[in-house]
This record gives sequence, structure tokens and C-alpha cells, in this order.
Amino acid sequence: MDFLKKNYEKILLGLVLSGLIGVLGFMLFYISEDKAEMAQTRKDLVNPPVKALPALDLTVQSNVVARLQTPINLDLEANHKLFNPLEWQLGLDGNPIKAVTRTGPNVIVVTNITPLYLIVTFDSVITNTAGSLYVIGVERQAAPLALKRRKQSYYISMGDKPNDTFALIGIKGAAEKPDSLTLKLLDTSETLSIVRDKPFRRVDGYLVDFRYDPDKLVFTARRKNDKVSFGGGDYAVFDVNQNELILSDQSNQKKTSLPYKP
Repeated sequence: MDFLKKNYEKILLGLVLSGLIGVLGFMLFYISEDKAEMAQTRKDLVNPPVKALPALDLTVQSNVVARLQTPINLDLEANHKLFNPLEWQLGLDGNPIKAVTRTGPNVIVVTNITPLYLIVTFDSVITNTAGSLYVIGVERQAAPLALKRRKQSYYISMGDKPNDTFALIGIKGAAEKPDSLTLKLLDTSETLSIVRDKPFRRVDGYLVDFRYDPDKLVFTARRKNDKVSFGGGDYAVFDVNQNELILSDQSNQKKTSLPYKP
């Protein structure tokens, strides 16, 4: 007891110091653990874990695409009675009568389509003291005016101004007897080379032959913009290509495409 009485202050101080040392040791461990936790939190914020999304269900979209690939074709003309309840036509006495046969532009039968050409030929050379003059023939089979469809001869020398069809831009060989001439067409800026025995040919349009069986009418050699009448209506040849005739109804501008099947 005397020892405790004499040294209690030292013992108490030792206990306090031991407690402080324990607190310091615990603080070091706590700080280290807190730093590790903060580092993990920072890592999770910068690179958060990402879970894979579930696969998309595209069943509805796939079904729509499949339906679009096999569309439903509705016949709203031949056998449809909502918009075409009954066809009528004008009789010879001027009174309307029921159409006993199918009429109109849809029953036109295209029997033939013939191409129309722009033909350019190197016809001859005229030589004199002034130089060489070249005779070039031009035939425009698709010209709107019949007068323009006949072959026309043009006389031109190298360096002359272009005419209404072409310009002479080159000569191959001797000027008085060239191997070929190089021309530039003004309508398309196309460059072509022609020799004596090989004319240049380009399709510029078509002639069409067709018939209308209900009225027993036959139309031959019709061109674009030609007018025809059949079935009590007036029509125009809107366009012709190598596989198709397109007629335009003059009353409502409705276009009817008619294929050519040789």
C-alpha cells in the first residue's frame, strides 16, 4: 500500500500515456482504412461497374419488316366497285350506254417501237486555194418538224465558228484527206469521231405503233406529243422509250403506262 501511496501519480501517468499510445495506434489504423475506403469510392465514381443490358426484343419490328416485304396489292380499277361502280361510254346517237367491253387507254396494245436516230456522216472534202472544206451530213429523225428530219449538209473548215449542231474541233491525218474528223455536239457537249465509212448514230427518240381494239383503230408511226383520239376521248403521246408508251388523257392529264412486249 505504501508503494501505491508513494507512486500512484506515476502509475496514473503511465496508464494515461499507455491510453494515449493506444489511441495513436488506433488512429493510424483508422486513417489507413479511411484512405482505402475513399480510394475505392473515388474508383467507383470514375469507373463505375457497368452491367450488360438485356437483349432487345425486336419481334414487333421484325414482323413489320416481314409484312412490308410482301405488300398487299389492291385492285382499285378493274374489279373495284367503290370508285368504279360501272363504266359508261357515249353511243353513236349521243346517249350514254353501259360499256359491254372494257374501254379506255388501258386496253391499248403496243405493237411496235422503232428508234429514231441522230446520224452524222463525213461525206466529202472540197479542196481549193483557201484550204480544205469538209462536208458533214446531219439527219435528225426525231426532230419535231418534218422539214428538219431530212438530211442536211454542212460545209465547215477548221477554225470556223460552230453551226447550230456541232463544232469541228480536230482533224486526224492530212487536211486534204483526213483519216477522221472530231466534232463536238452542241446539245450534249458530246465529242465524237467520224470517218468516211462509219457514220455516228445516236438514239434521240422513238416511233410507236399501237391499236385500240374496241373501235378497231390502228395508229402507226406516232411520236412524242402526237395527238390521238379513241373511245370518245382525246389523248397525247406523253413519252415513248424502247420498252414503254405513255399516254396522257387531255381532259385530266392522267398518265397511262403501256408496256411493249415484242
